[in-house]
Amino acid sequence: MRKILVAEDEQNIREFVVINLKRAGYEAVEAANGEEALRLYERANGDFDVAILDIMMPGEYDGLEVCKRLRKQSSSIGIILLTAKTQEMDKVTGLMMGADDYVTKPFSPSELVARVDAVYRRVAQFSHAAEPNFSEELRSGAFVLNLRNRSFTKNGRPVELTQVEFQIMEYFFSNIGKALKRIDILKHVWGSGYVGEEKIVDVNIRRLRMKIEDEASSPRHIVTVWGVGYRWDQ
Repeated sequence: MRKILVAEDEQNIREFVVINLKRAGYEAVEAANGEEALRLYERANGDFDVAILDIMMPGEYDGLEVCKRLRKQSSSIGIILLTAKTQEMDKVTGLMMGADDYVTKPFSPSELVARVDAVYRRVAQFSHAAEPNFSEELRSGAFVLNLRNRSFTKNGRPVELTQVEFQIMEYFFSNIGKALKRIDILKHVWGSGYVGEEKIVDVNIRRLRMKIEDEASSPRHIVTVWGVGYRWDQ
């Protein structure tokens, strides 16, 4: 399907994004503000692979609020935020709300398409893993990662993960007890061609701890290895 929702209030930027996405083979649907983006999403019954959201849209729903609402409705849609260099805190807030990535303005067509390609591949991987002939589980103590239906449970209770969070957990479960470097987590989940910052790993780890640890401030499972990265302990 390769269908992208583009929400950006500045027409010239929106048209620039849409033109380059169409050249890359995507179907792009435009929204001039957050309210319109949510209407289009609901009208299409969530039939989008990726949403690109400008953080600073005017009106009741800015990009962060749209991100929050889309993530509540779907754990599988890819979400990319468009930000300005000065919006450092908004980047972290957006990632904590469930965004997969952010692109800082100004950006080149090649950077934008590369980021969309990376997020789209994760969305497609979610769909592929749900095929009936795919069946595998990874277990660690009270946790079960089901690779067939892309689900995660703790003591038998489901924990909702985004596609990025799921891939991080899959990497942890394949390397239990091993210290994993931030750069290796970044390459494994976001791809070797990712040109963003390593702090996106830290924000997603923080979000994961809030979901799966008994006390996020004193994690027992996702342990920080100072000067290196993180380790999964059973």
